[in-house]
Parts: sequence; structure tokens; C-alpha cells
Amino acid sequence: MQEPSYTHERNFGCRITETLYRGLPVVTLENELVRVSVLAGKGSDIFEFLHKPTDTDFMWRSPLGVRNPAQHVPSVARADGAFLDYYEGGWQECFPTGGNAIDHAGTSFGLHGEVSLMPWAYRIETDTPEQVVVKFWVRTVRTPFLVEKTLRLDRHRSVLKISERVVNEGAVPQDFVWGQHPAFGAPFLDDSCVIDLPGATVEILDLAGDSRLAAGSGLRWPHVQGRDGEAIDLSRIPTPAAKAQDLAFLTNLEAGWYALTNTSRQVGFGMVWPLDVYPVLWFWQVFGGATGSPWYGRTFNIALEPWSSPHSTLHAAQAHGTHRTLDAGAALTVEYAAVAYSGVTRVAQIHADGRVDAQTTGNTTGNTDDESEVRA
Repeated sequence: MQEPSYTHERNFGCRITETLYRGLPVVTLENELVRVSVLAGKGSDIFEFLHKPTDTDFMWRSPLGVRNPAQHVPSVARADGAFLDYYEGGWQECFPTGGNAIDHAGTSFGLHGEVSLMPWAYRIETDTPEQVVVKFWVRTVRTPFLVEKTLRLDRHRSVLKISERVVNEGAVPQDFVWGQHPAFGAPFLDDSCVIDLPGATVEILDLAGDSRLAAGSGLRWPHVQGRDGEAIDLSRIPTPAAKAQDLAFLTNLEAGWYALTNTSRQVGFGMVWPLDVYPVLWFWQVFGGATGSPWYGRTFNIALEPWSSPHSTLHAAQAHGTHRTLDAGAALTVEYAAVAYSGVTRVAQIHADGRVDAQTTGNTTGNTDDESEVRA
């Protein structure tokens, strides 16, 4: 007889909880400092990343909320795919294409590709008070890929470590682009928030309509020009009164990390990743803009998204040579981390292991292992 699946009903240290939320399987990893909830039943979306000491959930929740694709049937199919019909905010995996819908290799892809709407399988690999590890995986339908993602949380550390692997199970080479899509919103996000990241070159798309930024390329982070000619600091978050929506691509990054800090509350979220897989950061900004469907001007959020390409479709990436290719049977792996921290207003660096260095007068390195000045 097969042993039934179960998890320990532990209420201390690292732990895992398996639940159903609106009919979708959810896996929650937590320890003393953070709680991370994953929609295994939809895209392996991280829809909660809660910093417990400050009761701060960094993830944006859209007005649509979590919707089970099996229980909500659109009145008509969208030309750009179903992503926006089921977009609850939070953090999505985007693969094997990103951005707008395209036709490719004899089939069609909606906004942000295949895997963000598919149910993922999962297996609990480690479940102890000192560490929890969960592996998620999915096989795409319109492409021959296997995507695997392993999440790890250690005791007394607010660092989520992530390891991913994509495999071409087809018999011919496959092109793709790959991105992470974490979005942040209120009440964590407000006009006291600042973005710290190493130097970068900025390209701003012309979105017309409610854009506040002038289109341009070759700009140096964080200073750009607004449509009215005014100087704008992209590292500073405005209020919803800006009534704007913009998209920028950050290339030529000096290192793969960023920190988004609420300076009033001295709490923040950061990511650190290898530039050889994700050399670009997409910066989506909605400050009371986006007056069409589905937002109608009612949202205030940003997304800071590590991507493999600065081009918003696989076709555009192929045209510019920024796509990735896997030969038959080949695989690509990446390891990166997301971190919650507190006790600082600006960040000087995030290390590969999730340690956070605060910007201080003496350039003192914060200690992230014992919850002292910089707590991570």
C-alpha cells in the first residue's frame, strides 16, 4: 500500500502547510520571519510574501483577486490570451515567451506565455524545523519543455532560495525568453518607497496615453525625462495622483540585484540573481493610470522583473538576437533568491546568499543572520 501524503502539523521553526484556496491547491512555506504562499494550482504563483515582524505583505493583490480558471469562464476569449482574466497580482513565472501574444512555430501564445496559467505538480522534499524544501514542476502543452522550480526556506532567515531548471524534451532546438514577474502594491508600496540597484542603462517605451515618461534609450539610471520636460527620478515612487502607466527596460546592469524599501516603515523586499540568465530588469509602473480594462485607473503597483531579454515578445527577441535556445535534450538552470529585510532606509548591496548591506555613513555591513540592524 502506498504511504499517504502528509506534512507534520508543526507550529514552530520552518513548516509547510497544504491547503485549498478558492479551489486551488496552495503550498505555504514559513518560518519565524516570513510566510510564502504558492498557488500550485495556478502557475506556481507566489501570491503572498509576508514579513511577519512588521506584518508586511509585499505582493500586490489586483482588484480581481485569486480566481480559479476552472470556475471562472470568460464571456469571450481574449485575443491576447487569458492571463489578465486570472491575474491576481503577486509573482508569476513567464515562459517560454513574454509580453504580448504571438503566433510562433505553428501555434499561438497568450500574454506572458504558457506556464503562468497551468497547474503545477509539487513534492515536499525536506520538512524539518531547520529547513523546508518544496519542488514544483510542469510540462508545457504548446512547447516541449519541462520546467522545475525548487523553493527553500531556512530557520531564522527571511531569504527564499529558488533553484530552477528548464529542459527541452523535444527532438529539435527550441527558442524562448524567460522572466520572473513579481509585482508590489499598497499598503507596502507608497510614496516613501525607494528602489536601490546597481548602475543600469534605461530604455523607456512610448506607451502614449497616460505615460508620464518621455520615450528614450541610452539613459542612465535613475534620472530620466518626463513628457512635460521635467526631470524624474525613477528610484522614487510617486503617489496615485500621477495617473500614469509606464514600462522601462534596464540593461547593462552592473550586478543582478535590487531592493525596494519603504523608508517610513524601514522594511523592504529584494532580489538577487545571476546576470548570465537574467541580464535585464523590466520595470512596470502603474500609478493610478491604465484607465482601460481591466484596471480602469484603480490600481497602484509596480513590478521589478528579472528577464532574459529586453524585448517584450519572443519574436522581437529573435529579431534582435536576445532570445535563448536549448538544443534537443539540453537544460538551463538558475539559482536566485528573494529576501525580506527591516531596519534600514537604503540598501548598498544584496549578496548572492541574501545578505543585505545597508547604506550607512561608514559603509557598515548589516548582519542578516542574527536579526540585528538589518534583519533578513
